[in-house]
Amino acid sequence: MKNIFIINGGHPFAHSGGKFNQSLFENTISFFQDRKDFALKTTQVGSNYDPKEEVEKYKWADIIIYHTPIWWFQIPFGFKEYIDIVFTEGHQNGIYNSDGRSRKNPDINYGTGGLLHGKRYILTTSWNAPKAAFTLENEFFNQRSVDDGALFGFHKMNAFTGMQLLDTHHFHDMEKNADVPKELENYNAFLLQHFN
Repeated sequence: MKNIFIINGGHPFAHSGGKFNQSLFENTISFFQDRKDFALKTTQVGSNYDPKEEVEKYKWADIIIYHTPIWWFQIPFGFKEYIDIVFTEGHQNGIYNSDGRSRKNPDINYGTGGLLHGKRYILTTSWNAPKAAFTLENEFFNQRSVDDGALFGFHKMNAFTGMQLLDTHHFHDMEKNADVPKELENYNAFLLQHFN
């Protein structure tokens, strides 16, 4: 039995209704509910949550699945607040012990104080930017991928806790040219590759 913790980092704000990430969240729940070898816990960042309970979910999980839209090249402020609050609650309580360094030699071992070793995570992101903006020469992201560019810090944050990346799946051009049924079909194929 694998324990899966699914987090929807999207929430309504201004012109963003969070509908695609809500659909993605519900789709992921449905995917795992139909399989007997998985136990599920979920969090909707836009709803009320208890930081202590959220820490326990991280400790319980084998795999964390993050779903987030990208606002101004970063995760939404409500999702960032969730991470700040929950990871701080998890200091010396299951998420991280320290930054890993010692006072005797403070230049080495930074980022080795995490307590979530053996756990893995998946990150999905949804963008207005088309995929070509990351791959074509002279386009906006200078041929730097989502993971090595805008989301580099997010991946380092998870590494700080001891978690390892399982995979990422990015949805592009979701405002102007979204084909949601096709995107969900591709995403389900992605899940099947990892959880068949």
